[in-house]
Amino acid sequence: MRLTERRPNPSVEPMKRLLTALLLLLVGFGMAVVACTRRSESKQLNEEVLSLYRQGRYERAGVVAKKALQAAEQDSGLDRSDVGTSLNNLALVYCAQGEYALAEPVYKRALAIFEETFGSDHPLVATTLNNLGELYRAQGQYARAESFHKRSVTMAEKALGLDHSDVARGLNNLGLVYVAQGQYAQAEPLYKRALAIYEKALGPDHPDVAKSLNNLGELYRVVGQYAPAEPLYKRSLAIYEKALGPDHPDVAMVLNNLASLYRDQGQYPRAEALFRQSLAIYEKALGPDHPNVATNLNNLGSLYRAQGRYAQAEQLYKRSLTIREKIFGSEHLEVATSLNNLGELYNAQGKYAQAEPLYDRGLAICEKALGPDHPNVAAILNNLGELYSVQGRYAQAESVFERALAIKEKAFGPDNPDVSTSLNNLGGLYYSQRRYAEAEPFYKRAVAIEEKAVGPDHPDLAASLNNLGELCRHQGQYVQAEALYKRALAIMEKALGPNYPDVAISLANLGLVFEAQGRYEEAEPLYRRALAIDEVAYGPNHANVAADLTNLAVLFRKTNRVNEAVVIEKRAAAIRAIKR
Repeated sequence: MRLTERRPNPSVEPMKRLLTALLLLLVGFGMAVVACTRRSESKQLNEEVLSLYRQGRYERAGVVAKKALQAAEQDSGLDRSDVGTSLNNLALVYCAQGEYALAEPVYKRALAIFEETFGSDHPLVATTLNNLGELYRAQGQYARAESFHKRSVTMAEKALGLDHSDVARGLNNLGLVYVAQGQYAQAEPLYKRALAIYEKALGPDHPDVAKSLNNLGELYRVVGQYAPAEPLYKRSLAIYEKALGPDHPDVAMVLNNLASLYRDQGQYPRAEALFRQSLAIYEKALGPDHPNVATNLNNLGSLYRAQGRYAQAEQLYKRSLTIREKIFGSEHLEVATSLNNLGELYNAQGKYAQAEPLYDRGLAICEKALGPDHPNVAAILNNLGELYSVQGRYAQAESVFERALAIKEKAFGPDNPDVSTSLNNLGGLYYSQRRYAEAEPFYKRAVAIEEKAVGPDHPDLAASLNNLGELCRHQGQYVQAEALYKRALAIMEKALGPNYPDVAISLANLGLVFEAQGRYEEAEPLYRRALAIDEVAYGPNHANVAADLTNLAVLFRKTNRVNEAVVIEKRAAAIRAIKR
């Protein structure tokens, strides 16, 4: 969410950031490992592949998967189904390593074998179609992913019946395709149907029910419906703890997601406790160098970054990067995510020379792995554009923001919420150069998209209204600015609660409008409330607290309270002098 910087430099705005952390959120019913049923050697080797895969030992898993394939090919005879199984599992390992170009022909060969052996309507054919769909989703080829998942679901329904758990898996994965494109209304009924199937087929306390609950909760979290999300996560957590024990990695996964919910609501102490609990479980169950540990470190690091705890965040981000480079190699997408996050941290501290090469390297990895038109490429372009903008490199910023916008419009269509991010960023770029007439249509289009896509009560809409309000305020259009700020504030308070940190920003901005009109008595309580929220949320020495104090100091000087102004100016200066 892009929010307006407070004084002393209100014209510089941090732009909305994407790809800040690859959360372990969308739970894989995902690509299916297919079990061998007869031949002992290939079966044993494929079981080892599965074990290594779950441990995150992908390089070793690839070696064993190739041996399993070789064994199956040597002993296949007329029945080549075990060859298809081994091919499927080898492709799964390739996908985990980000080797999508290698995975695709392997899956297609498996598909051909299963179709030849069993016919086109067999469940193993449906499984392989599902896996191809997941491959295309990972690459951002959403139209192809949707087509394969729909075929897989239809085939499973025909072969197994409407209420089979394989149908639920396919529905879940089709929902993930829609979520990736911001098509939340299409995803929700699929998740709900999948959940109903699992509950009927497996009972209310089965781990697959917990997975469905988690995914539905995640959908609600993403669209800002925090109230219905929390009980879904908690029910999922209770099922996992009962079925698998309190120290199972799936318990850690839900704890991570529940922590993300609390983080999004500004409940940072609760979020930190759950992130740490999740991390401890992962490290104990999977070892200190597992990919899930790296993900959790990233998420905890992002929490610390939001709180201004930069030294702690840097340590976690670097450890996450080291794990990912060790497991995946230096050119994997997970590595790109860690590079981006570390770049974001340096950007937030004004360490632009350190941030830029990290963004550049992350961008190069994404372009090589996914192609130049993937949404993840657009996400890093947005962050790189922000870096250029805050340094006054406006022409470079405009170029990358425009490229990001074009990628998103091509990938998602012109009315997707992710498009509004790029629109806001371009509007912010023009705003920072006082090119107000050029900024206005971008901000207005972003508001229109979000009202339609996420509804009138979503925090992202509030952020866009806030941006448009800033534009009006700087042009002296105080009546329009006040209305926009008040609406943004009402949305924030309703969606996030009265003490959420972003509420403080809306309060401060509304105070600036009142102050600009000489309505000092109305501005002061807003500034004081913003200060109180930020002190609780971030602690007494955060940069946002310094900004709140500066707002109050300016107001005090305008109302002839010089002594009070001097006191809080000194406190603000002391905060800004702290080395972070």
